Amino acid sequence: MTDARDQLPAEPAARPVDGLRALERLIGTWKVTGGAEGTVTYRLLEGGHFLVQDIALEQYGQPVAGVEMIGRDKPFGAGHAGEDIKSRYYDSQGNTFDYVYEPDGDVLTIWGGEKGSPAYFRGTWSADGNVLGGAWVYPGGGGYDSVMTRTG
Repeated sequence: MTDARDQLPAEPAARPVDGLRALERLIGTWKVTGGAEGTVTYRLLEGGHFLVQDIALEQYGQPVAGVEMIGRDKPFGAGHAGEDIKSRYYDSQGNTFDYVYEPDGDVLTIWGGEKGSPAYFRGTWSADGNVLGGAWVYPGGGGYDSVMTRTG
C-alpha cells in the first residue's frame, strides 16, 4: 500500500526570511573547539523565521546539552518583527541566556544580553564559509578562543 504522502511533490528547501538570511551560513553541523568542545547544529524552523541551535558541548569539564532559538522578536499582536536578531538559550544545567546576533559581512558578533554588552563573541568567517573563528570576551578580562568548523 502506498502512503499518500509519497504522492505529494517534494517541497522546496526552506529558506530563511529576510531578517535571517545573513545567518544562513550557520545552517549545518559544526565541530566546536577552544574553551568549549563538542558539536552544534543549526537548522531552520519551518517557515524560515527562526534558526534552532542544538548544542552538545563540554565546558569547564561539564557536559552541556542545550537549545537556542534565534530570530526577530514579534510580540503577540505586533504587525511586524523587531529589527534585532535575538535569541534565548536553554541548557541542561538550568541556565537561560539572551543574546543579540549582529552579522556584518564576514564578521559575526553575538552580544550577551544586549548590543554593546561587555560579554560577547566576535568571530570572522573563512573565505570558504566553513570556519568561524573568534573569541568569547567576558567582563574583567575573561573569555576564551572558539572555533567552529563545518562537518555537515
